[in-house]
Amino acid sequence: MDSIEDFESIQVLHQYQYGLLISKVMFTASELGVFDLLLESGEPLSSGAIAERLGTSPSGMERLLEACVGLKFLRMERKENRSLYGNSALADLYLAKSSPKSQYNFMNLLSENLYPSAQYLTDAVREGTEQLESIYGASSKNCFEVLYRSDERLYRFSRAMDDVWSLCGKEVVSAFDLSNFPLICDVGGAAGTLAKECISLHPNSTAIVFDLPEVVESLKKDPAFSQESWMTFQTGDFFKDPVPEADLYILARILHSWNDEKCIQLLTKLHKACKPGGGVLVVELVLDEDKCGPPEAHLYSMLMLLHNKGKERTSSEYQALFTAAGFKEMQLKKGTLYDTLMGRK
Repeated sequence: MDSIEDFESIQVLHQYQYGLLISKVMFTASELGVFDLLLESGEPLSSGAIAERLGTSPSGMERLLEACVGLKFLRMERKENRSLYGNSALADLYLAKSSPKSQYNFMNLLSENLYPSAQYLTDAVREGTEQLESIYGASSKNCFEVLYRSDERLYRFSRAMDDVWSLCGKEVVSAFDLSNFPLICDVGGAAGTLAKECISLHPNSTAIVFDLPEVVESLKKDPAFSQESWMTFQTGDFFKDPVPEADLYILARILHSWNDEKCIQLLTKLHKACKPGGGVLVVELVLDEDKCGPPEAHLYSMLMLLHNKGKERTSSEYQALFTAAGFKEMQLKKGTLYDTLMGRK
């Protein structure tokens, strides 16, 4: 190995070794309100001013800000022998809580719930099963039972799941022509963000959001919650209760949480309820057929091993699920962040 290759290998090694800490620096600055303060200020601020306004120690804040500059979350300029800090374009757009494309809720979920559980990954791999009791200190069938135990936790989880659609929601609902589906049902759709994206493209359609009663009730308590005239909410458990009849069903980041048996059970139920000529739209991270990538899908599969009985799948594995449930003509469209699969009845 020559010196250039050795240097590149060491860089990759260090990047991966400190990956969790890099994320935590970003999460901490977001949680403390650094990015929002700098966005609202309209001008760069000193570390002392930021620490004072946010109620932190000056030395701790200075180190955090310097780390954020090094990681390209912030920019720094020198003026009158002082360091002044401002947001990068990335921070303004994605890290400030007030941005329409903010990923704050999802980052908070990762920071508080998902990343701390990574310490049990060795046990999960060794035992081949989720580590709910170790992670949450409780015996549960799946992590959703834990996340749904309080209105506040449930609300934050639902909002976190919606954050990503501000980045790629329009892309995933544009992957296929949905104009021939007048009635769309977003199964497990929380606030109905993807359903809204569908209707914005196809205003002659209407939508039903089907989710647990506690999910819908928690969202309705949000002052920002709005229910459009073309969208209705129906409550129920999609495994236990009848699902509404529709022309198209959306399953966004649902199937990866469950094993094959439960996936076939749900898809079969949707196939029976689906109107003739209708279909199902599945949004997931799809593994390459040789399972050598993409890396994001493998990382999510690790999270599923820790928290659920699900996994990420290849296109052919999804094809097998669709076929077992009765759906035909499955198609796959790769996306920027998430991939979209369509099956027809």
